[in-house]
Amino acid sequence: GSSKLLPLDLLARALPLPTHTPSRQIHMVQSGGSRGLRVSQASALSFSASQVFTGCEHFPEEFSLVATLKLQRLRPKVSLGRTFPVVAEAEVRVTAGSRPVCSGPQQGQLWFNTGLKALYLCEGSHWTPLLTSKQRLDYVDDYQDLYTNSETFDSEVFTIPNEGYGEGMAKVWRGLLSKYQNISTREARAWKHFTISSKDFLVVANSAEVQPEQSVLYRWSLTRRRFVQHQTIETHSALDWEAFSIHNHSFLVVANHRRDSNHNIDSVIYRWNPQSKRLEVNQTLRTVGAYDWEFFSVGHYHFLVVANTFDGRTTSVSSTIYVWNQGRFQHFQYIPTQGAVDWEAFSFEGRYFLAVANSQRVSERGPSNYSINSTVYELNPLTQSFLRFQDILTHSAVDWEYFTVGDERFLVVGNSHDGSSYSLNSIIYRWQGYEGFVPVHSLPTFGCRDWEHFTTTDGSFLVYSSATSRLSKVFR
Repeated sequence: GSSKLLPLDLLARALPLPTHTPSRQIHMVQSGGSRGLRVSQASALSFSASQVFTGCEHFPEEFSLVATLKLQRLRPKVSLGRTFPVVAEAEVRVTAGSRPVCSGPQQGQLWFNTGLKALYLCEGSHWTPLLTSKQRLDYVDDYQDLYTNSETFDSEVFTIPNEGYGEGMAKVWRGLLSKYQNISTREARAWKHFTISSKDFLVVANSAEVQPEQSVLYRWSLTRRRFVQHQTIETHSALDWEAFSIHNHSFLVVANHRRDSNHNIDSVIYRWNPQSKRLEVNQTLRTVGAYDWEFFSVGHYHFLVVANTFDGRTTSVSSTIYVWNQGRFQHFQYIPTQGAVDWEAFSFEGRYFLAVANSQRVSERGPSNYSINSTVYELNPLTQSFLRFQDILTHSAVDWEYFTVGDERFLVVGNSHDGSSYSLNSIIYRWQGYEGFVPVHSLPTFGCRDWEHFTTTDGSFLVYSSATSRLSKVFR
């Protein structure tokens, strides 16, 4: 930078010249002895960036400016029972999305995120939002290619304090996912991250039918800044783990898919023992080719639903919802499914839903059918059961993911196969009230196996895993 750089009066460049007619969208106001401008429309004040960045061939990634703002949220040190507006002058950091450092020297600084059109204040070690624009999902961009060591069956998004977001064992760095740690697995099919007493754990579902059949629980090591092995657990062609807490007790349940050729076997619920710091068997539940577990709560009631896939002859088997009662899970409801491989529970406005991904119709008498309906169910408070709400045509659906962007609600389905091709569009559906979920975006995927949604200061993201390619993708 040049030592001859002087402060620039940006307001003088943006305001109309004295000889020009003043804009009706700009008004002079006074508050607490300070004068300022009230702008009724954001585009009322603007000027070419070339007037400021005279020596730059490209627009800078980050720059700062000083602004005087009237903030309603700042509170005086002495509380008088109400919050007063404060006129403050602060340096404003401007970036296209990358999060600046917020620590002691940055206290009171402002940060404007041009990607999200949001203004933040540095308080403590966190950026507190002051002004945010209403987010919408108008379009989806191809954001990043993820090349993996092999085909990928699952992604798990989680955050380690002071480490950032993780996806699988990648980490968000400068807005992109980068490899963080490799862990040896045996035909891993799913990961689950959870916390117990502020400690972070990862458990992997190993599906390889080699002796001993074991899945592994890993613990985050603060000193090594890595996940280290904590406990091995006997499983049988494990395809999924679900973690949950009830009455301050921590549980894990595994989906045991089969043992040799027998699909009618027990899946196991484990309970965390705080004294031994180990998982111990709490309850077994008989399942039929179990593929996925989903835990959810309705008020004070707690539920588990299993996706039963195959009984050795047909995929036309019922999946089961269990309810927690007197310290154990008991049968609540059977739901007919067709090769169910995933359940997604979500709720809004006092309504509770379950979406099942039906993968294929297989029987001993005819060919497989991959283009079948997957179904959204809603809890009916009168019948106290889940009733069919909406059928959606899917193509060997393998996953549902519910997410929100701003005030809008969405479901994305992973379509994996139509009987002839793995190159299919996976669909984003938007909630439209009486119409239910309607398709709004088609995303090209190849052998899609899993969807995960996450948000950072850079925006809202979807990542999909490909079970037939070493290339997975991140969409924004």
